[in-house]
Amino acid sequence: MDITKFIVDHRDSALLLGDYSTYRTQLSRRLLTVRKKLGRATAKNAKYSPKAPITAEELGRNIEFLHLLLLTSERAWAHAMHMKASHSEDNADKNITGSTRWHIMSRLHKAIKSADEVVELLSNRASSGASDTDLLEAQAYAYSLKGAEEFEKQAEGLKDNDVSPQRWIPCLTNYSAARVIYNALLKSTKKDLFKDILAGTTDPSIRYAAYQHRIPRTVGVAAVSKKFFPRSESELVQAVEKLDADALQQEDPAPSGSTSDAQKVPNTIAWRNRTANIVDAAIGQALSSVNSASAQLTTYLKTSGSSASSKDIAAAYDDVLIASQDAVDATRRAIDELEKEGIDEGDARMQDLRVTSLAVNYDLIAWRVGRNRVLIGSDDGIAFSPLPPPKPRRPRKDGKPWVEREEPTGRKLARLRERVALYDAILQSIDSIKELGGAVRDSGFVAELDGQRAYFQALKCLNLSHSHAFLSSPKQALALCNRALSLSSQAVEAPWPTPSPPSNACKLAVSTEQAKSLNQKLENLTSHYRGLVALSQLSANSDVAAKTQMTNAAPVVERLDEYPASGFVDLTNLVTWPPKLKPVPVKPLFFDVAWNYIDYPGRGKRSEEQQPEKMLVEEKKAEESKPAKKGWFGFGR
Repeated sequence: MDITKFIVDHRDSALLLGDYSTYRTQLSRRLLTVRKKLGRATAKNAKYSPKAPITAEELGRNIEFLHLLLLTSERAWAHAMHMKASHSEDNADKNITGSTRWHIMSRLHKAIKSADEVVELLSNRASSGASDTDLLEAQAYAYSLKGAEEFEKQAEGLKDNDVSPQRWIPCLTNYSAARVIYNALLKSTKKDLFKDILAGTTDPSIRYAAYQHRIPRTVGVAAVSKKFFPRSESELVQAVEKLDADALQQEDPAPSGSTSDAQKVPNTIAWRNRTANIVDAAIGQALSSVNSASAQLTTYLKTSGSSASSKDIAAAYDDVLIASQDAVDATRRAIDELEKEGIDEGDARMQDLRVTSLAVNYDLIAWRVGRNRVLIGSDDGIAFSPLPPPKPRRPRKDGKPWVEREEPTGRKLARLRERVALYDAILQSIDSIKELGGAVRDSGFVAELDGQRAYFQALKCLNLSHSHAFLSSPKQALALCNRALSLSSQAVEAPWPTPSPPSNACKLAVSTEQAKSLNQKLENLTSHYRGLVALSQLSANSDVAAKTQMTNAAPVVERLDEYPASGFVDLTNLVTWPPKLKPVPVKPLFFDVAWNYIDYPGRGKRSEEQQPEKMLVEEKKAEESKPAKKGWFGFGR
């Protein structure tokens, strides 16, 4: 039935645009619509007649009957809150007394009446069809309204002639029942709306009522709610323990040596050689949850090893981040309470809370940065390796094997774009640390942050240079790589924080080896891009000379051993035309004149006397062989 979601959605949608008066007006319109659907609306200009009460059978057949009761309760609550908010704006320094206070109480009582009717109808599960969770949500809603009524009774003057701290017990009892139920629902369903209800109204009200009841601040809200929970209602106790077996168990201090350090509630917190006492029990419980979640994360990383993907490992960080955020919220609430009490900044409690706030906020940001580093990669994105080609789901129809294709450039650029977004988030997180109270005063801490920021900024420039390299822009890639090299040099020279105990979980801290490795990688890559830029400039000069037909542009016939850089041959400059007189390199010729006069070894002797005689004989034979010409022009008669 989602009772809590129905109520929270209506409140958020109305209060986001207006105030409680707007919410009440919307509820009135919605109530009229529901009554018309159910046939329970009074016709216009007709006399009002009371309607029959809603039964569990009707509620089981049509959920609109449940919405009718919830909307009626919410409208009465919104009316009471509107009157209270209006008085706070007009008379902020005066308490609400007289008829206004009684009117507020009557509206809250009407809201409780409708909520109790919902609980009564849902208790008949056979007819209403409600589950255990639906009944618990209805009971928690009713208890929260009862707690609000008791809170208004005691907070502004209606004390029934009882000024003792015991007058706050009914308020603590109702709010404690609501908190225990909502906390059990939160653990079983993992829905954030229960967490918002606890942090928004329930926990602050319990804290204020416990303070008025003279309960020490070192006792946490969870312990107070378990102490004042109405255990006399056996059915409610069984339903809550069915969802969460530890919902009502008191947390006893563990004996020494029996449990691990992660399960103990710490009493102190350390921050850069300074130790502060934890003055609020809620902070200690939140820090204990952080230690437990971080221990579970370390165990998961050890067991999973390299088999888990980066997304799965990043998802394992969520529990640690949630616990760290709870610690930050608890610290902020404790500081706000002391400020409302007018505690001076020089007080020891305030000083401890300031140190605690700085420590827990830095720890939260460090875990957030660590999660982003896991998503980037194991080496913080220094290397950019291509993804393995996807395996085909089915064989080809022709039986041939699938050809592995290289990762497209668009997909590479998309991966780099995701990395750059993560680097931007990391840089923003590091900048937010400097805005924490007391962080800027520590010059050594700021210098360490500057070194870590330069490291991640160098990685951002490195990945941007990769994208320009894929787009065939070597000049831009060289400029970005050179900028990354200067930043990495700054990171290497910066002071580094004290090394923490070895852990598989990644956080903000960067080691010296990682910075040096990045610097060496950038030096090699800068030289590589510088060579590419030089080659591109030579190719560009050759193309320009060819296009402008400059005198020093050689024709194609003289550059047959070169491959055209542009991919095509310039057919307008095949040869030099008209031809010009110029020396042509040829193989040198050697004339050996002495060959005819010197007898070289291995050469036979030549008889010079016989050579003229042979020539005369041959000439005579040739003359005899020629026939005599007859007649004119050699033609016979």
